[in-house]
Order: sequence, then structure tokens, then C-alpha cells
Amino acid sequence: MKHALVTGAAGFLGRHVAQVCVARGLQVVGMGHGKQPQGLAVDAWFDCEIDLAHLHRHAGQPDLIVHCAGSGSVGFSLQEPFQDFQRSVQTTMAVLEYARQHAPEARVVYPSSAAVYGVTKLLPISETAAQNPFSPYGVHKQQAELACECYARHFSLRTAVVRLFSVYGQGLRKQLLWDACRKLQLGERSFFGTGEESRDWLHVQDAAQLLFRAGENASPACPTVNGARGIGVTVKEILHQLFQAWGSEARPEFTGCARSGDPQHYVADVERAHGWDWQPQISLGQGLSQYVEWFRSQA
Repeated sequence: MKHALVTGAAGFLGRHVAQVCVARGLQVVGMGHGKQPQGLAVDAWFDCEIDLAHLHRHAGQPDLIVHCAGSGSVGFSLQEPFQDFQRSVQTTMAVLEYARQHAPEARVVYPSSAAVYGVTKLLPISETAAQNPFSPYGVHKQQAELACECYARHFSLRTAVVRLFSVYGQGLRKQLLWDACRKLQLGERSFFGTGEESRDWLHVQDAAQLLFRAGENASPACPTVNGARGIGVTVKEILHQLFQAWGSEARPEFTGCARSGDPQHYVADVERAHGWDWQPQISLGQGLSQYVEWFRSQA
């Protein structure tokens, strides 16, 4: 692979994927909204929508396409379900159709989400687990996956899907760690839930490396793997470690009221990903320390 297209390359995940591609020696075209992010050394940058017209104009003939553009919020999907559909499903269809027409040898990687599984009690969650998404966000991720499978099966397009669990790291300005750091700034320490809810955390740099591996393993069989560490960590424990990284001696407190629809526990079976000669390299402690340092640099 010599040329890569990364959609959503200005976003949290896409920026790290583009950096991995550059580090691997690929010439990278980035597409997304806004100006080229500072420090993102891609070969070309285009501020545009991800649709067929702009792909025809800017994408060229990439060997690798990592489609990071799209929706990234359950809350947004509940407020604006049609826009969420457009961002997730329509943009994926545009990328697949462009590849079918103009880059049939390209490898297309789709970063999906563990949200396709919905609430499940059988842990760890394998890729063959039943899917029962509980939000429009999860439904649209599922539909985008099906589009990848369809183009692989009917047009022999080489595709791969990575179902990411709880990805975190520098640049993430939402969700638990961002909210916790903002509370620490204000001297607050109260959080929703019981603290016993568990999640499977993966640093964004490890996620980006896995997505690159997915490109190397893409095929008309459309392989699908979970993107996680395979280790469940309670919210109470991750906040305790974050407080320590911050230098606070306080302990997080919990309301005992969980958000409706939130799964209690999410832990991934990651054997398939390990079969791609991939292993996470950044420990949770290291990643949290880096996140705190980055957060403080934004002040």
C-alpha cells in the first residue's frame, strides 16, 4: 500500500489513523470538515463533505481507505436520527461506491462500534454475539457494517470492520475522562451510576494501529474484529486512577442512579484481533497520565 485516504481525518480517531499511515510511509489524503489540523502532516487536505462528488474530485486511487468520518454520539443520534443516518450510513455507501467504481483494488476499513451489540449479559463479547443495538447510533453502525459486507460479497471489494469499544486518549473532548477532568478543575467529584459499571478501554493510538492492521487483512470475506484490550475496568477504578494521575487525593463519589439504557458491563473477546499480530502497547495508567497532561495543556 502506497496511497491512503482517511475520511474524518480532522477528528479524534481519524487524526491518529492518518498519523499511523504517514509513519508507515504512505502518501495520505485527508478529507473532513474544517482546516487541516495543526501537526497533521498529510500530503493533501480537503475541507469537504464525504460524498461521491467530493470523492471523485479529491480521492484519486488510494490503496487503503479508512472511513473515520461519521457520527460519534449516541446522544446526537437520539436528537437528530436522520442526520446521524446520513453521517454514518450514507457516507459509508459513498465511500464503498467510489471504491467500486474507481479504486476496486483498494482496501476499505470501517471503524464500527460495540454499540451494535446492545445490552448483553454474556461476557466477553465475541464478534459472533447477537446484535441488538439500543440506539439509532448503534443501528446505523450496524447498517454501515452490512453495507461493507454487501460490497465485499457482491463486488469482491476488500473490506474489514473493527468494532471499537471505549476508545480514549489525547484529543477526546467528551465522555467520561473529559467530564472527570473538568470536574477536577472545579473541585467536584460526583458521578452518575454506581461506579461498578465496567468498560473495556483502548488507547486511540492502539486503535489506530489496529485499523491499519485491518487494512492489511481486508478481503472479500469482510473480516470483523473487536477493538479493545479484552479487560474490563470499573468506572470507579478508572476514575480512581485518573484522580491519582491528576494528583488529587479525593475519591470519586457516585449517585447510585444509572443512565437508562446504558449496559452494565462491556468486555470484548479480542482473540481475532490478536490473530492479526496486534497487541495494545499503551497501558491504562500510561494512557491516563498522558490524557491528564494533554487536558492541562488545553487550559
